[in-house]
Amino acid sequence: MEASQTNNEIPNPSLNVNSISLSSAVWPTIDGPLGLSEEESLSYASKFYKFGFALLPWLWAVNCFYFWPVLFHRRSFPSIHHYVIRSAIGFTVFTAVLSSWALTFAIGGERLFGPVWDQLVMYNLADRLGLTSWS
Repeated sequence: MEASQTNNEIPNPSLNVNSISLSSAVWPTIDGPLGLSEEESLSYASKFYKFGFALLPWLWAVNCFYFWPVLFHRRSFPSIHHYVIRSAIGFTVFTAVLSSWALTFAIGGERLFGPVWDQLVMYNLADRLGLTSWS
């Protein structure tokens, strides 16, 4: 009778050994167990970091986002952490430079640059080339 009672018992899903091991595991990507292995993650992180220097700094932001767990578990992934931290620094510097350049032109404008302003801006290019008149 004991055997029939143990067969009829419903297992408690919170005590499932597989769910406990997956929830406590640390993964290098935001995908968790569905994502990349550690070796593949290292390859992708280094590629994103290197291609960010090829005037694609948005890849640094993607690198930081996709490998977000690496930032919190640096001792688990020291080789990947190196690339993610440098990508974060690169993206921060890029954003600061781009923002300061855009704000300089937007706020300063003609008052800041004086007569050189006409050569710097592109909105009067059609006037200079005579493309605005239909005659």
